[in-house]
Order: sequence, then structure tokens, then C-alpha cells
Amino acid sequence: MGVIREYMCDRSSGTRHAIVIDPADQTPEVAANRALAAVNAGSRMILVGGSSDTDMDNVHATIVAIKEAQELVTWAASQDSEVEEDTEGVPVVLFPQGAAALSPAADGITFMMLMNSTDQRFLIGEQVKGAPFVKKAGIEPVPMGYLICEPGGKAGKVGKADLIASHQTERVEAYAMTAEFLGFALVYLEAGSGAGSPVNPELIKAARRSCDLPIIVGGGIRDPHSARAASEAGADWIITGNITEEYDDASELQAVLSDLISGIL
Repeated sequence: MGVIREYMCDRSSGTRHAIVIDPADQTPEVAANRALAAVNAGSRMILVGGSSDTDMDNVHATIVAIKEAQELVTWAASQDSEVEEDTEGVPVVLFPQGAAALSPAADGITFMMLMNSTDQRFLIGEQVKGAPFVKKAGIEPVPMGYLICEPGGKAGKVGKADLIASHQTERVEAYAMTAEFLGFALVYLEAGSGAGSPVNPELIKAARRSCDLPIIVGGGIRDPHSARAASEAGADWIITGNITEEYDDASELQAVLSDLISGIL
């Protein structure tokens, strides 16, 4: 098992938080500042990607900026014992919308299948296109079953997903079992970027009882209450994305994320 896969699949530390940085919605410098604020707030992973408008250039520039910022803070901490920030060991992982938005600088990649897509492109097409790049670059792939639930948002539309309704517990159980049987390392339940409501906790519970894979939950989680609900339902990772783009001040963002993350601890 690779280092990143082992890190992402470790369930011994309880529910952890990660952020998604969309390179199309911010400059690399702004992305780096937001990433550091999130890590200082308690985030344990940085995902870089988006459902559209990302490409090799902005993804690579964003990942390089984030990793350079982490290295600088880590170096500063090593020079000054009073500096508390510690970003060492927080991986930067690709969360790509397709094969045209990759970077060799990433620590790993969620090599995902959008399992409830109606388009072959998202079931296997983009994966076949991207696999040679991932292999050549030496990026560690972490195979993941990706499921888009209601309301679905932009991700659901772009991915042409047959959305999982909030009451379809048996359906999500079957998908989670299938992901495990196919050898995936993770299951991701996604409500959609900027969703007005998060994944129904009953769907999370259904996925949890039907497989032994770590479960990632994202979309519509904006406060400690919704974060705790997902955690108590069985989520191993809580993902937030859009909320990080609402704050230009890093200190304010750190405070907001600290409050949200407190809900899952």
C-alpha cells in the first residue's frame, strides 16, 4: 500500500477534514494562503481540482504554490521554536475533473470512477486518457468510487449523473458494496459543490454498514452541525470547498474552518 493511500485510508484517527481548492476560481497565491489557513485550522488534506475550467497549467501552478508555501512555513518553524504552525505531512492530492487537469507535483491522485454517471467518459474514458500521465509522473493513485447524490449541483450536471435520491439507501448500499468488490480504496458521497443541503446522513449510514471502505462526504457542509451529522453517520473524511472561497482574509477563514472542524472532533 502506498503512503498516500495508507494515509487516506487510515481510520484510526477518527473523522478528518480536508479542503478542495479549485484552481479556476483563485490565483495560485490566494490558493496557497487559503490552504495554509485550512491546515492551521485543522484540515488534514488538501485536494486540488474542480468540476470544470481547470487545466494542466492552473492545476500545476496551484499545487506548486501550495507546496512551496508549506515548505516555507515548515522551514520557518524549524528555525523558531515559538512558531506553532505545522504543515509537514499534510498531502496535496489531485481531485481532477478529467485527464486534462493533472500535475506531476501532486503527492497523489484520487483515481476515481463516477459510478452513477450515464456517460462512459466519466465511467472509464477519462481514466484511460489520464493513466499514462499518472504512471509516467509517478503520482500515487488512490482508486475511488465517486457517487453524486441529490441535489448534485454542477458536478452532477457536468458528470451527467443519475443522482442518488436522499431516500435511496438500498441503492447507495449496492454502490458501496460494488466499490469494495471492485477493489476501490475509498467511497465518496458528493452532494455537489455549493449544494444547498448536504448528503442525507441516512445515505452515509447505509454506505457505512454495507462496506468496510473509508467514506468521504462532501458538498453542502458549511457549519459544525452538518459536519457532526456526517461524522456521526459514519464519514471518515469531511470535505469543504466553496466556503474557503468566501474569505479573502486568511485569519477569518482559519477561524471559520476551526469552528466547523470543531464539530467533528
